[in-house]
Amino acid sequence: MLNPAIGKLIEKHNDRYSLVLEVAKRAREIAKEAEEREEILVEKPVSIAINMLANEEELDTKE
Repeated sequence: MLNPAIGKLIEKHNDRYSLVLEVAKRAREIAKEAEEREEILVEKPVSIAINMLANEEELDTKE
């Protein structure tokens, strides 16, 4: 099960497809940056991307 819940993530997107595209794009960027820095990721890039999106949405709701 994903943490955070998919329902909270999808609120800012039109549909699940656009959410998946954004997560995939961020995950590729994260993986590329880690490879360039020769950094070993403890978490999978997709998990990091999902958490980043969730944190951004939490900041947007607080403002």
